[in-house]
Amino acid sequence: MQSPKEDMVACVKALEDALLPCLPARELQAIDRSPHPSHHIDVERHARDFMDAAKKLQLYFLGLQREDQPTSAEQLKQEIGVMEEELNIKTEIIKKHERLIQGWKKELKDQLNKHNTELQKV
Repeated sequence: MQSPKEDMVACVKALEDALLPCLPARELQAIDRSPHPSHHIDVERHARDFMDAAKKLQLYFLGLQREDQPTSAEQLKQEIGVMEEELNIKTEIIKKHERLIQGWKKELKDQLNKHNTELQKV
């Protein structure tokens, strides 16, 4: 099996080979006006070869485009991964805030006990 680069080069080569006979426009116009039916068949064959090669090249590039796009399952896995990471970050933030609140509660309780002790002395 050929590599993607070799596939592309082969498609471009086929397109080039099919296009080259079509390039001399003056000759084609002269052949097109020619009364010989074999000349018309030759032009049509070159045009058909060119179109076949162009279709192959188009299909190749469409295939590459599809390969670059993740499948819906891959896309969902990626989104789930992002959401799980976000959830972990937010869970850590919540834990941090809970520890801060517990610390503040302890400080307030200590302050209250200190004030109550001072009030009892008075």
